[in-house]
Formats: sequence, C-alpha cells, structure tokens
Amino acid sequence: MSDAYFRASKLVAISMLAVVLGGCVVAAVPPHRYYVGTVVTVAPPPPRIEEYGPPPAPGYVWLGGYWNWNGGRHEWVGGHWERPHPRERWVAHHWVHERDGWHMAEGHWERR
Repeated sequence: MSDAYFRASKLVAISMLAVVLGGCVVAAVPPHRYYVGTVVTVAPPPPRIEEYGPPPAPGYVWLGGYWNWNGGRHEWVGGHWERPHPRERWVAHHWVHERDGWHMAEGHWERR
C-alpha cells in the first residue's frame, strides 16, 4: 500500500470517529441542593400563611418564606420580594424526606 493511501484511510477513520462521537449526548445531573449540615430527624411544621403588601416595583414576585433548621429547631424565615430572573422560574425552599431523615433543598432560580 502506498503512503498516500494509508494517510487517506487514516483521515477517513478519524472523520468517521468524530461524526459518531459528535452525536453522543451526556446528560448532566444537577447537584442536590440540600442543606449543608446535620440531617434533621424532626419534620418541619406546615408552612405559615404570609401576608404581604404590594410589590416595591412593577414586575417583582413574592418568594415565600420557609422553615430553616437553626440551633436544633425549625425557625421561620419570612418571604421577600425579588425581581424575577429572565427565562428562569423560582423553585422554593422545601424539605425532602429520605431514609436518613429530612434534608432542606435550598430555593433557587432554574432555567425554564
């Protein structure tokens, strides 16, 4: 075989590999947004009903409060007004019960 034929075969093989691997999709799993600290063995109380006035400016959204674990007990953190993030939605703080106890998933803005 000639040197040119070998180079052409190598180039075709590399090109085919690039096309095949270019079609691979790797799905990234978002990290858990759990409360960093001790697992809580006490279930959180029901959410409080918050009363709030009008927004400070047009377009603001109310981000409701949540129960935080502080000093060995659940402590209410009141909600607040915030300007929304473009093309994102608010995912509120919430508690997740797993085999080892309760974990608080922190509130965060998430792409739609």
